[in-house]
Amino acid sequence: MCGISGILNLKEKAPISPDQLRVMSFALKHRGPDEAGAYLDDYIGLAQSRLSIIDLSGGSQPIHNEDKSLWIIFNGEIFNYPELREELIKLGHKFYTHTDTEVILHLYEEKNEECLFYLNGQFAFAIWNSKKKELFLARDRTGILPLFFRLESDKFYFASELKAIFSIKNENPNFDPIGFEQIFTFWTNLPGDTPFKDYKEIPPAHFLKINFDGKFILKPYWQLQFKKENEIKDFPISEITDRASELLTDAVRIRLRADVPVGSYLSGGLDSSGLTTIVKKKFNNELRTFGISFEEESFDESSFQKLMVKSSSDKSFRSLC
Repeated sequence: MCGISGILNLKEKAPISPDQLRVMSFALKHRGPDEAGAYLDDYIGLAQSRLSIIDLSGGSQPIHNEDKSLWIIFNGEIFNYPELREELIKLGHKFYTHTDTEVILHLYEEKNEECLFYLNGQFAFAIWNSKKKELFLARDRTGILPLFFRLESDKFYFASELKAIFSIKNENPNFDPIGFEQIFTFWTNLPGDTPFKDYKEIPPAHFLKINFDGKFILKPYWQLQFKKENEIKDFPISEITDRASELLTDAVRIRLRADVPVGSYLSGGLDSSGLTTIVKKKFNNELRTFGISFEEESFDESSFQKLMVKSSSDKSFRSLC
């Protein structure tokens, strides 16, 4: 988990205040305690608070392409980045880091917004094209990583959390009655909305483009497809379970790619217990698990966490529950 933020001037060429970027970055420090980085020119300011997972020493952000015409800040992880990197090298792209962040940048350079079709991961990122004076932002298919924005007549603000934008606005945000009602109806806002007036969120599976002249595009790039009843094939249960097991195992495998130890949150439920078991049995017998207990008995699942750990015959399956 990292934090990204930025400010784009609209219609007027003027340097972004480094102090404002610093304040926004500090507001997201809890998301990225390892280091902070920034890029500024006469149109835009980009800031990133980094939690180092891949290429610990060489992956400082923002990251640029060969001629420094493109700059990226990124929150998340691209699980298929080694395969994508190999293909991009074959196409002639030059890398100066070993990060998944730089892979996104070169893929965008090659495919433009169609790069999103190739990314297997959880992400929110911003790419600045200094030649076109164009900012491109995108969010993963199911919206795992957040990305908020505010569009004004002369500026565009964005950040991983609203508090980063609030921190440089000399005003208290006003509640949006519709967005506020959604919280109490659905426990969360509908895609694109927030509880605050004039503050929006990029919906899952969407990208946003905005130019220096204020041209604005917010567009979906993917949606879940459901087959019609007459298109559904009747497969044996054994085939369905085998295929589901293969997909789960592969999904777990690529999520273990990291230059730091990987842990597992063990809630006590079926999903986390099943995924933790896959990691331990097939990939990593030194896995550390973590869990949370609650004083309120109806919410507490610590007994199931302990049962899960105890059921393992391998003593190296350690728990810090």
